[in-house]
Amino acid sequence: MRTALLLTVTLLSSAWQASAQQPAPAFQPPPDQFDWLQFVTGEWLKGELIALYDGSLEFESDQLDVLEIDFADVRYLRTNRVVQARFTGQPLVTGKLLIDGDKVTIISTDTREFTRAALITLVGGEPRELNYWSGKVVFGANLRSGNTDQTEINTTARALRRTVKSRVGLEYLGNYNITNDVTATDNQRVAGDIDWFVTDRLFIRPVDAEYFKDSFQNIAHRETFGASLGYQLVDNARVDWEVSAGPAYQRTTFVSVAEGQTESESTGALAISTTYTNELTGDIDYLLDYRLLFTKEEAGKFNHHFVTGLTLDSVGFLDLDLTFVWDHLNKPRLDAAGILPKQNDYRLMFGLGFDF
Repeated sequence: MRTALLLTVTLLSSAWQASAQQPAPAFQPPPDQFDWLQFVTGEWLKGELIALYDGSLEFESDQLDVLEIDFADVRYLRTNRVVQARFTGQPLVTGKLLIDGDKVTIISTDTREFTRAALITLVGGEPRELNYWSGKVVFGANLRSGNTDQTEINTTARALRRTVKSRVGLEYLGNYNITNDVTATDNQRVAGDIDWFVTDRLFIRPVDAEYFKDSFQNIAHRETFGASLGYQLVDNARVDWEVSAGPAYQRTTFVSVAEGQTESESTGALAISTTYTNELTGDIDYLLDYRLLFTKEEAGKFNHHFVTGLTLDSVGFLDLDLTFVWDHLNKPRLDAAGILPKQNDYRLMFGLGFDF
């Protein structure tokens, strides 16, 4: 009896040790309403896929909000919703997405498989207009009362409509300052363009338009229309750098002119632009945007618009934006009072922004 009891205890102990040494079964995401993502480290995240552009995956989590994830850090991705996907040399593909290692599967009535290297862009959700748009608004103000009454407001707004084959960009920059009931600054700039991607890097910009006004530069209205060819020099998860160039037409109407001068000038032009963005850290983004326009001498010879700045993630959905703007007109037009505007205008702006 004693021997049997000892043998039983020994067998139970061995069985328990063998069970304890067996690894726990690997986690498998349940078939629920969420999209599931697994990092190369083995960690899992559930939420909702927003988009994949330039090697950066946007993924929204209820707990962590919207995250920008380096696509190279993603091993597995499964969506519960339909997505739109663009692959190299392929038409637009729509269906539920499954990425497992280097294999990409689009699940629909006609399930198809692709290599991960061929995947260019993703847009989450059914083909609805709202899913294509994103943007940002930055607002800054300075109010002063007492010996000096001053109201200064500056606003920057950007909106971007992205599909797997095209991109529409809209921008607004406005500055207004009134000091002791005298207007000291009043300028507005509105710009928009449309890009159509021929390849994953080469794009045609059939529409590039801008409206600008600044009475202190003696410009009542200035309209610019053009078209260009562009190319993305760098396109990865952190850095995006593109250049474009093409012909343009510009018409400028002046606030006032000296005797014998025309009130407006129209000219053909050559437009050159470059945009550079860099995610310096997880909380700091850098932007540089430069646009140069060569015109005839009567219209100013050349002008440029230069914007650079930093965005710092601050509290909640708010960002702190620091922006420097430099506008240059090589040959300003003399006004009716004989005053020649300065060639350069500089602005350093601080503001709070939010994404949408």
